[in-house]
Amino acid sequence: MGIEAALPVDTFLTTQLQRVINWARRSSLWPMPFATACCGIELMATACSRYDVARFGAEAVRFSPRQSDMLIVAGRISIKTMPVLQRIYLQMSEPKWVISMGACASTGGVFDTYAVVQGCDQFIPVDVYVPGCPPRPEQLIEGIMAIQRIVDSDGIPPRVQGGKRVGLNLAVAPNYQPRPQPVPMTLGV
Repeated sequence: MGIEAALPVDTFLTTQLQRVINWARRSSLWPMPFATACCGIELMATACSRYDVARFGAEAVRFSPRQSDMLIVAGRISIKTMPVLQRIYLQMSEPKWVISMGACASTGGVFDTYAVVQGCDQFIPVDVYVPGCPPRPEQLIEGIMAIQRIVDSDGIPPRVQGGKRVGLNLAVAPNYQPRPQPVPMTLGV
């Protein structure tokens, strides 16, 4: 049915080991969700049949950091939950990638208060920023595809002196056009 039917029995394929490892990593990204607000609903929507994140190998959502390699931070992060997020990040196995989903996770959003962290990138390295309030599931899938392109290109996240990991700081642009309102809105007294 697949490639084995097209190849003769005594055939073998050759490739580089790094390419096989990168293919396996990109095809099995296991996300660790850290959803604290409305962006979490859009994160859940990516698993439904309409968007189907399983096409990209990221449907195996793990709630254990030791089984995850992609952290999706969705929603606002308070000062009290930041140590929890840092601990989850440190417990994840290498190589690991981080997606900051939504305005609140990226910049604090409309919550410019003393209790809300103004961007999770101040405490953990972020690879891909998905903008929006909340971002559409298509944008999150585009962010996952950006992580897959990163894995295909080099495989291992960059590091600086001292062994600390550096975020890649990629921003995903919206890939949809909003439709006009079906009924014209008028304000009357």
